[in-house]
Amino acid sequence: MNFGLKDEDLDELNNLFGRYPEVEKVIIFGSRAMGNYKKGSDVDLAITGKEVTQETINQINYWLNEESSMPYFFDVIQYEQISNESLKQHIEENGYSLPLY
Repeated sequence: MNFGLKDEDLDELNNLFGRYPEVEKVIIFGSRAMGNYKKGSDVDLAITGKEVTQETINQINYWLNEESSMPYFFDVIQYEQISNESLKQHIEENGYSLPLY
């Protein structure tokens, strides 16, 4: 499943997350995970990892939205910091872990 992302975009994501050893898992959720995305839909990512800080999230968010050439808007959140239980449940039920290598 590619979630409407090109193979080279998935490779670019892998290269980015490979620079952050504290990132244990990246979960794609929202319309792209559920398959009802449209052209221009954002890419929702939940990052997990005991050592992930808000600074890590900020750096990843900046790189994806300001430095990357990928034509998407990324919404990056830290999974462990989610206080909205319905959002957590949505991610658990509908999210997919991106294969990181």
